[in-house]
Amino acid sequence: MDTLAQYSSETLTLHAQILGGMVAVLWGLELVDSLILQGALNRYGIRPRRPAGLSGIILAPLLHGNLKHLSANTLPLVVLGWFILLSGVQDFVWVTAIVWLVSGLGVWLLGQPRSNHIGASGIVFGYLGFLLMRGYVERSPGAIAIAVLAGFLYGGSIWGVLPLRRGQSWQGHLFGLLGGGLAAYYLADLEQWL
Repeated sequence: MDTLAQYSSETLTLHAQILGGMVAVLWGLELVDSLILQGALNRYGIRPRRPAGLSGIILAPLLHGNLKHLSANTLPLVVLGWFILLSGVQDFVWVTAIVWLVSGLGVWLLGQPRSNHIGASGIVFGYLGFLLMRGYVERSPGAIAIAVLAGFLYGGSIWGVLPLRRGQSWQGHLFGLLGGGLAAYYLADLEQWL
């Protein structure tokens, strides 16, 4: 993990470009969908156990029900994403890919029939799961400090993995969190293998 002392202005700029690019894509899509297409893109979410819903594994995190839904995901996505980027861009890319896939596949396999799941919250929960588990797996002072900070800032959201709120994809949250934990546990092995 890079220390903050080694965190150069070039690195900060790169991280800001990566996270800013993600946010720009999410907000650009939602603005077009809300203002021009009247929510038509939302039908491309994950529809569990339907072949047509498989494309939603890739598309669902890019789509949101409305601007309020996207607003709720934006800040934790940026904050938790930045914490992961402190370990390097390669870790961030791998964690994002693993979480995206595990969250989406979990929803597709176990989501409610005749439902449609959209939103980046699976990614947010995956980032949180990664940071918390990495503190446990690495046991370095930096990883533990970031795990504690992430837990302090967003640990209360863990309740979102339970089916407590109607219309909320708790499956996406649960499988995102699990995907993040898997990424933390296996990331070093995966990077060595590749």
